[in-house]
Amino acid sequence: MRADLEGFLSLDRVVHEPARLVILTVLAQAEEVEFRFLERVSGLTKGNLSSHISRLEEAGYLAVKKFFRGKLPATSLKITRSGRSALKGYREQLNRALQRRG
Repeated sequence: MRADLEGFLSLDRVVHEPARLVILTVLAQAEEVEFRFLERVSGLTKGNLSSHISRLEEAGYLAVKKFFRGKLPATSLKITRSGRSALKGYREQLNRALQRRG
């Protein structure tokens, strides 16, 4: 039984958190998105979204670009190569673990 569960226990915890999984999944479908767009589609609060973005940026899974549009600050986000690889690996590992349990 323990061997059956190892696939779940070894999942990337950074990606596995539901809000971060949503963020990476959205970013994987676009070249670049703005914070406000991600806030709308994810349903996360600004503070919660910011916290998860910081964790993903620390892991090297996304790049954050801050800029001004006129006089207003804006933030854009882009998934990195490492982030794409982590998301792909997570999905593959989760599928394998689910197949073993099924």
